[in-house]
Amino acid sequence: MPAGTQPRYMGGQAVMEGVMMRGSRSWAVAVRTPEGDIEVVTHEAPTWAERWGKVPILRGIMGLGESMSLGFKALSWSADRQIPEEERISSKAMGFTMGIALVLFTAIFILIPAFVNKGIADYFGVKGIWFHLLEGAIRLAIFLGYLVLIGMVKDIRRVYMYHGAEHKAIAAYENDVELTAESAQQFSTEHVRCGTNFLLTVMATTIVVYSFVGRPSLPWLIASRIILIPLIAGLAYEVIRFSAGHMRWRWVRIAMKPGLTLQRLTTREPTLDQVEVAVASLRAVLTAEQLAEVDARAIRPAPAPGTRPAFGTA
Repeated sequence: MPAGTQPRYMGGQAVMEGVMMRGSRSWAVAVRTPEGDIEVVTHEAPTWAERWGKVPILRGIMGLGESMSLGFKALSWSADRQIPEEERISSKAMGFTMGIALVLFTAIFILIPAFVNKGIADYFGVKGIWFHLLEGAIRLAIFLGYLVLIGMVKDIRRVYMYHGAEHKAIAAYENDVELTAESAQQFSTEHVRCGTNFLLTVMATTIVVYSFVGRPSLPWLIASRIILIPLIAGLAYEVIRFSAGHMRWRWVRIAMKPGLTLQRLTTREPTLDQVEVAVASLRAVLTAEQLAEVDARAIRPAPAPGTRPAFGTA
């Protein structure tokens, strides 16, 4: 990247048989259809979260809400592309399903660890910071078990492969190499701004934030776990944002290593045709200036396959 140029961060998400990418002005979803073609749809990017872009913590909360909204739309569209039109469910039904999933997520990863921890702490007399560390350990154990179990499902494994393809395509773009499937395939599936890394950061942040709450009565304990979710998400976003811009610092790379390692559970090495889909989605969100810059890139010596993590400017 030329000296003085600002990092060009891209974001994305794996969906059913495809990848969603978010650019500065648009977002797109590319999927491999049952017929073997690549179908791409592009939309103008929402801007309502931008007004909070300079407000720490709030920008993370608003950005996360915006990302969840786009992710829901992308997942719904990609799923529809894989089944006949007459078998597709309505957007209202899909929204209801996602709402239920969000409630279950809160119950499984926020409330259940709090209940279990209180029971164990009361029985063994755990107090102080150890109370919060124990709850964090229980939450992390449930999270890891969940990732391992769903990773055994065939359809989820394919989503994980597209997750890896998404990282590779973004790495190729951010590291100034040709934006082709062949070039992107030579990067690793790790990326510091991955949602998996974010979730692990959330797990760590909960321990710090909840320690300030202390150990209130059970009703207030449960209420605090729910009320503080936005604050925790906002703080975790700031940690990831800072880390993404300072990966040149050794201590930051060390701190991010657990999250990068955890991505081995949520990514798989993709096939070349899956990376091709990710590249198609990424190219669809580039501006005319960005496309011109990408197409003008000279061929550079490529890193050894799978050995170069997707740090780059991230």
